[in-house]
Amino acid sequence: MELTRKQFEKIEHLFPKPRGTLDIEHYDAMRAILYVAENGCKWRKLPKEYGNWHTIYTRMNRWSKSGVLDRIFEALQKEQLIKVSVMVVSLDSTCVKVHPDGTGALKKLENSPLEKHEEVGTPSFIWLPRMTGRL
Repeated sequence: MELTRKQFEKIEHLFPKPRGTLDIEHYDAMRAILYVAENGCKWRKLPKEYGNWHTIYTRMNRWSKSGVLDRIFEALQKEQLIKVSVMVVSLDSTCVKVHPDGTGALKKLENSPLEKHEEVGTPSFIWLPRMTGRL
């Protein structure tokens, strides 16, 4: 999924007009986005030859939210510059251990000492002051 200058010129009109001075050209940013899409690497692991990963990520995020990337990938497929099915897949394997009380589990009432208070008598695990008849 390497994009050449000649191929980029066919879709260059789809990119937004730059605001101010660009540290990384749209061509280089698009090549970096294609690299991450093809290799599935983390943004921080983007090779230095593409530029600062955070700048490219921020630009990709902005383009994604504004619909620029959708138009670009449609044009790339229409021009047959890339032959990739663009789909969204997200996986998260985060596991969080929750205390049983937090999961909505029913409490075990059969072993509760307060259940049969009359039969058992005074609970042995609570200290109660006892009044004696002597004063």
